[in-house]
Amino acid sequence: MARKTSKTTTRRPAGAAAQKPRQIAAKRPTATAIGLADDTPERIARALEAIAAQLAAASVASAALESFTDADAYVWHPDGKLTRVPRVSRVEMTLLKGIDRMRDILIENTARFADGLPANNALLWGARGMGKSSLVKAAHATINLDRKAADRLKLIEIHREDIESLPSLMELLRSSPFRFIVFCDDLSFDGNDASYKSLKAVLEGGIEGRPENVILYATSNRRHLLAREMIENERSTAINPGEAVEEKVSLSDRFGLWLGFHRCSQDEYLAMVNGYCSHFGIKLSEEELEREALEWSTTRGSRSGRVAWQFVQELAGRLGVRLTGK
Repeated sequence: MARKTSKTTTRRPAGAAAQKPRQIAAKRPTATAIGLADDTPERIARALEAIAAQLAAASVASAALESFTDADAYVWHPDGKLTRVPRVSRVEMTLLKGIDRMRDILIENTARFADGLPANNALLWGARGMGKSSLVKAAHATINLDRKAADRLKLIEIHREDIESLPSLMELLRSSPFRFIVFCDDLSFDGNDASYKSLKAVLEGGIEGRPENVILYATSNRRHLLAREMIENERSTAINPGEAVEEKVSLSDRFGLWLGFHRCSQDEYLAMVNGYCSHFGIKLSEEELEREALEWSTTRGSRSGRVAWQFVQELAGRLGVRLTGK
């Protein structure tokens, strides 16, 4: 009788069948393996930062545009903030002596701009203390004298060290219904300062150009805004000295209106002193006033509108007169 061959059945562990799918799944590339999961938080963070920056910029721009109805003068800060100036420190136009020609030209240019007509950017250059910045502020006040609130010019001062942020300011003002004089006092460039290129692009040459509702007025002691040694260094070190110098000097050429201020004569200086004294009610004999005014200018080593004003302040303080008319 043949024996039956016994078959031995090898039983797998109970979890073996479940382990095989897990091993196959383990071989498949996961999000972590291809770097997606690790990168996702960073991408989300960058996107949120970009959105926050855009919202902040939009809120600053909106607040700035709304605030233009609050005042006629502002100071620009490079962080995008405009500070309202409730009272501008200015000298009345009638007290500016010895600059009649420059006064008439600047007022005419400003009036055309305020009326929506073509006007030029203006560079007021020359002797210190001769009323360059005072004329800009006085012209702004004169033009606004009889204008309605919606038609008034806005004066925005930008500091020399913030000139690189000028394109951002232009972008902010471009969409405003108001018209603006952007004013930079004592503008000049020294050494390897390349921020003047931002000013060149805004004045002329940039793709967008200067907004139609903005005009730039600047004052400087230098006709070309650059130090002489800065120009001479270009001549001595550049491969093509002529081209290098032209590139720097061309900055002042982009101001369509040049107004030169020169040292005043003795008669003009005394006229300034007499004008201030008459305006503020300072009473002193003509001979004594002339003698003291000339002595003051001699000790200062110059004659200018600023020296005349400083003498009047000294005289008013000595006589107990308050300069409340300013």
